[in-house]
Amino acid sequence: MGKRGSRSQSELLTTLTKKQKKHLRDFGEEHPFYDKVSGKEAKPQFYQLSESSDTSGSESEAESEPEQVSGYHKLLATLKNALEEEEEENEEEEEDEEEDSAIDEAEMNSEDGDSDVSVEKETTGESTKAQESMDLPGDPEGKGGNGPLGTSQESLEEFTDAKHESLFSLETNFLEEESGGTCSLKVSQDPFLQHVNKELKEEEIQAVATNPKTTHQLKWPVLGQLVFSSKFQKLETFKPSKDIDLKSLHLQKPLESTWTKTNSQFLSGPPKSSGPFTPLQKELFLIMNSYRDLFYPERTALKNGEEIRHVYCLHVINHVLKANAQVLGNNSRRRSQKLGVGDDDDFRDQGLTRPKVLIVVPFREAALRVVQLFISLLEGDSKKKVIVSNKKRFKGEYGSDPEERPPNLKRPEDYEAVFVGNIDDHFRIGVAILQRSIRLYAPFYSSDILIASPLGLRTIIGAEGEKKRDFDFLSSIELLIIDQADIYLMQNWEHVLHLMNHMNLLPLDSHGVDFSRVRMWSLNNWSKYYRQTLLFGALQDAQVNSVFNKYCVNLQGQVAVRNVPMTGSISHVLVQLPHVFQRLEAENLASVIDARFNFFVNKILPQYRDAVMSHTLIYVPSYFDFVRLRNYFKKEELNFTHICEYTQKSGISRARHFFLQGEKQFLLLTERFHFYKRYTIKGIRNLIFYELPTYPHFYSEVCNMLRATSRGEEATWTCTVLYSKYDAQRLAAVVGVERAAQMLQSKKNVHLFITGER
Repeated sequence: MGKRGSRSQSELLTTLTKKQKKHLRDFGEEHPFYDKVSGKEAKPQFYQLSESSDTSGSESEAESEPEQVSGYHKLLATLKNALEEEEEENEEEEEDEEEDSAIDEAEMNSEDGDSDVSVEKETTGESTKAQESMDLPGDPEGKGGNGPLGTSQESLEEFTDAKHESLFSLETNFLEEESGGTCSLKVSQDPFLQHVNKELKEEEIQAVATNPKTTHQLKWPVLGQLVFSSKFQKLETFKPSKDIDLKSLHLQKPLESTWTKTNSQFLSGPPKSSGPFTPLQKELFLIMNSYRDLFYPERTALKNGEEIRHVYCLHVINHVLKANAQVLGNNSRRRSQKLGVGDDDDFRDQGLTRPKVLIVVPFREAALRVVQLFISLLEGDSKKKVIVSNKKRFKGEYGSDPEERPPNLKRPEDYEAVFVGNIDDHFRIGVAILQRSIRLYAPFYSSDILIASPLGLRTIIGAEGEKKRDFDFLSSIELLIIDQADIYLMQNWEHVLHLMNHMNLLPLDSHGVDFSRVRMWSLNNWSKYYRQTLLFGALQDAQVNSVFNKYCVNLQGQVAVRNVPMTGSISHVLVQLPHVFQRLEAENLASVIDARFNFFVNKILPQYRDAVMSHTLIYVPSYFDFVRLRNYFKKEELNFTHICEYTQKSGISRARHFFLQGEKQFLLLTERFHFYKRYTIKGIRNLIFYELPTYPHFYSEVCNMLRATSRGEEATWTCTVLYSKYDAQRLAAVVGVERAAQMLQSKKNVHLFITGER
């Protein structure tokens, strides 16, 4: 280090800034950065960073420990040219603590910019102001500088010492500290490396469009019936091993030690006896870790929802840490080599943009739990806490107050599990992962992980013709997770389709990427063949299946869980009720909508026009069918009322009252209203399912509403269900697979009588 110039105490105090005085008061000496460096060539000195030196700014950690002199500060003393004295600063204490995290973030941002030259940024008066503009509240709506639509930020004052940059590279010290001097990515059996390093040929890509999909079925102990499929020539299948060793899974540090504690709530016995995974988690993670696409339609919020969320969060953090470690390791290798030595193809480790993972969840509460799991997986039981910036703001915007919910509301258990916490469905947030810190509300193009709802993404992706729209941040997504896909059917499925149509497209702007570091398959616009998609839902549905079959073209293949329900939800009907399943015929899938409407108007409705058939509830799953029926009823001047998800509270009360009292003969009810409210409709005597419910258990729930106002009319109760051959999945979920097969083979109407004895 350079030798410090002598200064008198009075001269020193008059020339120091407030920040320098604070450092002098805390540590008894000037900050090493202001040392004068002699012109003599200094011998490089290497310092091992201690755990206490790895600190990062946090807005939420008010009781942080006093700052200590780190190895990084000592290394900065080798700089030959010191900066001018800092301007007077009046930042708050929390803003002062964020200076070190800005340097860590700058290192990781080399992914987005030119990685040939490392730039170390010291927070001067102007650079601090610029950094504040980056860390301003992260405008989740994309209107400010932190969203993907943000304008270019102020240029930072940079201090560059290319000659000595390798001496104080945080990347090199960082990797040695975490990995013990070796990097686990060198293991050739690592599924991450096998996946990203696999090179496709032009002939293989061209053959995908014409190749038939090859499939193979296997039965696993827990997941059940699996269908392996692929459009590429080779279809590889495998079965789970009985015992799993964490080391064999190639987990990146520190996940091997933190996962067991984070997942302990689901383990029945000691970790050594029960293993680090539950039986379900073990089989799911084996598929995830093989980088195959996965569709699991048996994820329920009441039973295994949190169990599955834990395992896919482990996969996400493992993927991000490996990808970042590869970039940081290659950065260090490039610095250690002379200019012109080595092949640039050896350093291709990035995509066209930095975001690697997109997690789509329906509500803010789910995003909150995902981030909390990320923190737990990076922290574990270590005494060294993970630094989380903007944590206080995140909890305020994504958390909830338990007292806000009225205590007198009684809903089914599955309803309480789905609609727990903050259920706002319009949000998006960027998360940057550094090894010992997490930055929330990071700008999208400086984030590793994006967490958003379909609506939050839809408003920023925009539509064709809109001036302000952006979807470049989706260009290099390597891991897409769509959790609770069934809920999007109740929100707006079009948003999911819109998102899938904009995945892995070539970006319209370069966003400062170093093209010499971009993988060739990303430059060739083949990213969709390397993207792994994990799709979780609570039911088998044709629309969800269509997304999985159409948009999932991973070169590793696809795995779908295809278990058939042996007993349907009709077995949970508790009232004595005759069920009449009326089959309608349609030439093709496109004509089913019109065929159902004509069948209902001409065959079903005339039977209920008589006043004797009053108190008739018509359950309509599709809102478009609901509007069509409502308009028809108005045109025919039928005595009816209606309730949908857009009906005001006063209108709901009037409609329920008129229907109960018999003043209105028909009540049109949408499935989405039942999903979001779960009201018990009283006064039902005749029930018509215009279409089979999306959720199988809704069938038994609606049927059981008849007993809410039982006045001895049980003998006159009726239930009519419309179905076609294209409703095979929903029909099997209601009546069971064997009975559904018989009903689909026979063209006759089926009459079932449920005694109510269970």
